[in-house]
Amino acid sequence: MNIALLSHDNKKELMVQFCIAYSGILAKHHVCATATTGRLVQEATSLPVTLYLSHAHGGSQQIGARIAYNEIDMVLFFTDPHSHELDEDLDYISRLCDQYNIPIATNVATAELLILGLARGDLDWREIVKPGFQPFPS
Repeated sequence: MNIALLSHDNKKELMVQFCIAYSGILAKHHVCATATTGRLVQEATSLPVTLYLSHAHGGSQQIGARIAYNEIDMVLFFTDPHSHELDEDLDYISRLCDQYNIPIATNVATAELLILGLARGDLDWREIVKPGFQPFPS
């Protein structure tokens, strides 16, 4: 499965801690992220992470394109409900996830449910909707 990680500035540390806690599960999958979030996760976990551009340079749009091409199976976008600076990105990503039936978590509680479901095989249906797809390079 291909998992995309994004996080608002105030939630980057939470994303890192989440990825440390679930690195055993994440290691069995392909992870991509926007630049800063991905770099922090890589440094903390040693997981291979495909890095896209930073938010300011279009990283959310790059991940959005992967969603539109059915190349992402899950999105973890830890959002800061008190920040309005990235509302457009959150709206863009969540609308794409809704349009293409991609599970998305915007907080750690939902992310934990998705990751544990992934480990149980609850998301194996994603393989059916994208037969023959090759994961993006790590």
